This record gives sequence, C-alpha cells and structure tokens, in this order.
Amino acid sequence: MTLIPDALLWATSAGCAATGAAALFYRARWRAVDTRAAEAAQRAAARDEEARNLAQSRLPGLVFALQNGTPPSHGMLLHSSLANTETAAAYESVLNQVAQLLDDTSRRAEAATRSAVLACVRSVQSLVYEQQGAITRLLDTEHDPKILALVQPIDHTASQLARRLQILGVIAGMWPGRQRDDVALLDAARGAMSRIRDYTRVRTPRESRHYVAGRFVEPVVLALAELLDNAARHSPPSTPVEVKFVEAHQGVSVEIHDAGAGMSLEARQEAARRLSGQTPVRLTELRNPPSFGHLGVGELARQYGFRVQLDEDHSLHGGVRAVVFLPHALLTKPPARTEPSAASEEQTAYAAPAPHIDTSATATAGEYEIAADGLAVRGARRAGPRPAERPARRPLAGSEPPPPGSGRGLAAFVQGTRAAQTDSPQISTPSPTSEESPR
Repeated sequence: MTLIPDALLWATSAGCAATGAAALFYRARWRAVDTRAAEAAQRAAARDEEARNLAQSRLPGLVFALQNGTPPSHGMLLHSSLANTETAAAYESVLNQVAQLLDDTSRRAEAATRSAVLACVRSVQSLVYEQQGAITRLLDTEHDPKILALVQPIDHTASQLARRLQILGVIAGMWPGRQRDDVALLDAARGAMSRIRDYTRVRTPRESRHYVAGRFVEPVVLALAELLDNAARHSPPSTPVEVKFVEAHQGVSVEIHDAGAGMSLEARQEAARRLSGQTPVRLTELRNPPSFGHLGVGELARQYGFRVQLDEDHSLHGGVRAVVFLPHALLTKPPARTEPSAASEEQTAYAAPAPHIDTSATATAGEYEIAADGLAVRGARRAGPRPAERPARRPLAGSEPPPPGSGRGLAAFVQGTRAAQTDSPQISTPSPTSEESPR
C-alpha cells in the first residue's frame, strides 16, 4: 500500500518540474519578445529623428550651400546604426534629387536672365550707336563754338552710356565689340579718361613708350575707364585722380591713385574677389548694389590675361590705389618711325598745336583757318581740298586735360572723344539672334 503514495508523490513532483520548466521557457520567450519590441521601438524612434533631421537640417543646409555657391554637403546621419540601411539610402536619394533639381532650375534661371540682359543691351546699344553717329555727323558739318558747346555734353553722356552698356554686356557674356589697331598705352589711358564724367580731374603721364596690341585695346580701355570712374566717384570732387605707368620685368603696370576715404577690410576683400575674375559671375546671384564695374573688370581680366588689384598702403593721396598689370603678351612694339610728309605736317599743324602758342598767330589746315584756340575761324575759308579729301583728324596732344571753358580745351576733348570712338573700324554689332564669340 505504500507504493501508491510514493507513485503519487513522484508524479506530482514530475508535474511540478514540468510546469516550472514550461514557465521558465515562456518567460524567456516573453523576454525575447519584449527585447525585440524595444529594439523595434528604438529603430522607429531613430528613423523618426532622422526624418526630422532631414527636413530641419540636412535639406536646408543643402539648399543654402547651393544658393551661395559653396560646395554642397548632404550632412551626417544622427544615428550611425542606420548607416547602410534602406532608410539611409532613401534619404540620400532624396538629397541627390533635390540638389539636381535646384541645379537645373538655377541653370535655367541664369540662362533666361542672361538672354534677357543681352537682348536689352543689344537693343539699347543699337540706339546709342545711332545717336553717336548722328552726333558725329553734326560735329563734322558744324564748327560753330556755340553749337559745339551744346553738343559736347550730349556726346560725352552718350559715350558714358555706351561704356556702361559694354560692361554690362561683358558680364552677360558678350565681348567688348570693337577691334582696333595697336595704340600707345598713353592714348589708351586718355581714351579711358574720355569715357568718364569727371575727366577733368584725371592726370595722366606725359609720355609712354609702350603700345597695347590691337585685340587688347578695347578691353584695356574699358577696364581703365571703369576704374577711373570708380576712383573719381569715390573721392572728393576737388581732388585729382593720378595715373602712373610703372615698367616691370614682365610687363607694365597702370596705377590709378584717388584721394577718397579708403575701403573697409570687408569691402576690399569683396572687391578683390570680384576683380580677380576667378569666381564665375551669375546674374541671378548679384547682390545689391551689384557693382557692375568691378565684376566687368574682373571678367575682362580673366578673358584677356591681365591682373587687377586694390590696396591702400601705397596710395599717393591716402585713398585707394588700383593697379592694372599688363604682361608683355598684351603689349607690342612701337610702329616704325617714318619721315613726315608735307601732308602729315599740315595735319599735325591742324590737330596737334604746340603746348605754347603765340595767341596772335593762326594756323591753317583743310578748308578752314584754325585759330590759336584750336577752333575753326567761322567764315574764313581758303582754297584747298574738300573736307572729305583732308587727312583724318587726331586728338589734340597735351599731357594735362585742357582747362574747362576754353575753346581749345573743348575742341581737344571733342576731337579726342571722337578719335577714341572711331580710330578704327568698329566690328558690326551682332543681331539679337546671332552668337557672340569671345576674342
């Protein structure tokens, strides 16, 4: 009888053991399930945080970089555990697509802006050239000092407008648009001087033996004109703007000294960046004010191989010194001298009177008698070739700008301006549908 209770005891013990083992087994499984659930919740939270980081940090950072021309950065993942996962790959794909879309949109906007600017420049340029042609015909047919005094400001303003259109066209991708013969560096500086408003304040050297090669004349003149205008506008009206030529081993430097208040370090650094020509100009990203002059000069320097820089340490008048360095590749040898003929002597007497003139004497040339002030004597004609047969007039010689208000000074300025515009044939302006080819 004792065997039955023992058997029951053993059965009960075995059942308890089995129940305990089952309980332990299910408890372990529940712990594993809880662990996996916690890990899943952590991964979901990490993905949610990465999504917020994408929307709040990585995408705005990418857009800011693309808009400011800095190298685009996709940013970093907040959770390294998501690296090499489908989530990370999806986010990277989103960033790449946004970057490509912004780049394509920016390119289309830039192309559309350039096309609009070029169309405007060409249309206005044609009108300005017509205006300058009409003024030239008026100056060729009229020699009355009163009419000359009235026409000269119009001609001067048209020349400045043409210069501003040229520099805007250069920024938009046009080439300067004129081809000239080799020109003395001094004449190039005087040609630049004739294209600015405050030309009477500019002081140029008396002579220079350097010549600028023909294909570089217009870019150099245009760059010098912008720098001279900038120097004159940012210095007191009563102060001079000095131009100096400094010969170097590898070329020649043109120094422009003003007497302005100088520039802050930030402004000087920004000007240096623009004048270097190393940063591509994007019309859709220009600041306000855009500083077309510096941007245009930098673009000309990049295209034609000269260098421009600003500094305040070596200015003669405590302002800013602009230095345009022209390497030997832009220069050429002076033309060979020839013996002057009788016709050239007559032309010299007409176009370049000596600095010291006897006021009681008059010279004659062409169809009119020329008085000591450089103007034709009204009503005094002499037998001789018709105006079309006379040699072409050249700008009056002189190391300093003529005094304002004098007849000789007015004639000198007008003739110098016209010579700077018409010394060499102008290349035809392309139609709006034709392409510009940089020279």
